[in-house]
Amino acid sequence: MASSANPTRDDFAKMLDDQLGGVADDGFEGRVVKGTITAIENDKAVIDVGLKSEGRVPLREFARGEGEHGLKVGDEVEVYVDRVENADGEAMLSRDRARREAAWDKLENEFGEGKRVEGVIFGRVKGGFTVDLDGAVAFLPGSQVDIRPVRDVTPLMDVPQPFQILKMDRRRGNIVVSRRAVLEETRAEQRSELIDKLSEGQVIEGVVKNITDYGAFVDLGGIDGLLHVTDMSYKRVNHPSEVIAIGDTVKVQIIRINQDTQRISLGMKQLESDPWEGAAVKYPVGAKLTGTVTNITEYGAFVELEAGIEGLVHVSEMSWTKKNVHPGKIVSTSQEVEVVVLEVDSDKRRISLGLKQAQQNPWEAFAEKHPVGSQVEGEVKNATEFGLFIGLDGDVDGMVHMSDIAWGISGEDALALHRKGEQVSAVVLDVDVEKERISLGMKQLERGAPAAGGVAATGGSSLRRSEVVTVTVLEVRDGGLEVQAGDDGATGFIKRSDLGRDRDEQRPDRFQVGQKLDAMVTGFDRSKKPNFSVKARQLAEEKEAVEQYGSSDSGASLGDILGEALKNRS
Repeated sequence: MASSANPTRDDFAKMLDDQLGGVADDGFEGRVVKGTITAIENDKAVIDVGLKSEGRVPLREFARGEGEHGLKVGDEVEVYVDRVENADGEAMLSRDRARREAAWDKLENEFGEGKRVEGVIFGRVKGGFTVDLDGAVAFLPGSQVDIRPVRDVTPLMDVPQPFQILKMDRRRGNIVVSRRAVLEETRAEQRSELIDKLSEGQVIEGVVKNITDYGAFVDLGGIDGLLHVTDMSYKRVNHPSEVIAIGDTVKVQIIRINQDTQRISLGMKQLESDPWEGAAVKYPVGAKLTGTVTNITEYGAFVELEAGIEGLVHVSEMSWTKKNVHPGKIVSTSQEVEVVVLEVDSDKRRISLGLKQAQQNPWEAFAEKHPVGSQVEGEVKNATEFGLFIGLDGDVDGMVHMSDIAWGISGEDALALHRKGEQVSAVVLDVDVEKERISLGMKQLERGAPAAGGVAATGGSSLRRSEVVTVTVLEVRDGGLEVQAGDDGATGFIKRSDLGRDRDEQRPDRFQVGQKLDAMVTGFDRSKKPNFSVKARQLAEEKEAVEQYGSSDSGASLGDILGEALKNRS
């Protein structure tokens, strides 16, 4: 049993605890405590933190960068107690760990308050960089270094600068920071300050920073504005590089400022005079002008009349004769053309132009050059089921209806006589300029055919309705007789029912080719071919005889009256 005269090891330990205030050694572990430097031995500092034994800390842990530690005996420092006692009976202390713990405490507070922290980029790792946050090591992803990709980060390393903590986990010792967030926030603050100094309508100078297909970005002194391609000039601009280049100093007007998105729209053409002012006076409807084709689309072509003013020639107004053709086959870009103003809308900045109106209507020109009854020649362009289309002067077509191809045969048989590409002659029957139609006849050129004017030629005279003429039988058919007036006149037809009043007289087979007979002209068909009738002649003679010799009431028979009339006529 121990006594006060012979104390044991446990007695000494208890006396030491009492002297140190009764604090258990294990209460120090894992804590940052203050200690005093009692000695500096070689490259280590001996530090007393009030434990059973002192601890040693490498001097390099007190140095910052390449600087000296600057320590001396008696200085008070903070260290982290890793273990109260190691195998050698010394306390395990760390200045680096103490700095990290202090840094973590500070960073957690700043992260919770959303404050920026200061750090130094000091190394490279996969996917980014390492940052010293006053003792705590953080990860900086490559995408968070700057607003735009940075090729060389060397100038940014070992330089104290602000960072924003994105994420931190103390248990895992993980901190993620961003330099880009700080730059964006700073830039947003600067943008707000600059936007407050700008106003819509203000004229300002800027430098072209970037060019895209739709416009250019102009630096207005710390803030960018978009100069859209449509606001560069009143004239057509196909690409912004035609007007400006990167690095150019340009004078622009602020068109619009969006306070919500902080976007600024700029314009250059707004500083020029508007060519559309007074356009309706400069370009009256019906005026013939010269312009340059600037753009061709499926629906038409744009023609520049002057810088900043373009008109559209719709595809329907490009050619009199070329229908359903792509405009690119009629005009080409940069070609000078004559156009006529069709309509002007100054409010909508639109001018409708006509290309074909600057040229004479080919149907009017044809009608002037080839009146009805004149003879023309052309190539068979197409054969349809109802007639032939003939190519004529002025790039227009005329149509020969199947009934106007030849006499004496059916329209189908007449169509079979002609082929595409054949050269033929025809007579102009009608020209409709408004409907763009030309009617032609080929059979009218045959010997004895009726003239295009509406009467039939016969030996220098013309046939008239109700006129009685002597005709010669050319052909005997079941339906009647094909006859010719005189020896060299127009040919016509006598229907079976018109061969006589009585049924016996209406038999075509009682006539022979070459036989002559008298008949009356009763009319003309659509091709001006005369129609004859023996029956009509008989009825007319009977009426005439009755009027001349009295009616049958006088006692004379109808046969006596007709016999007397025929005798007198002989």
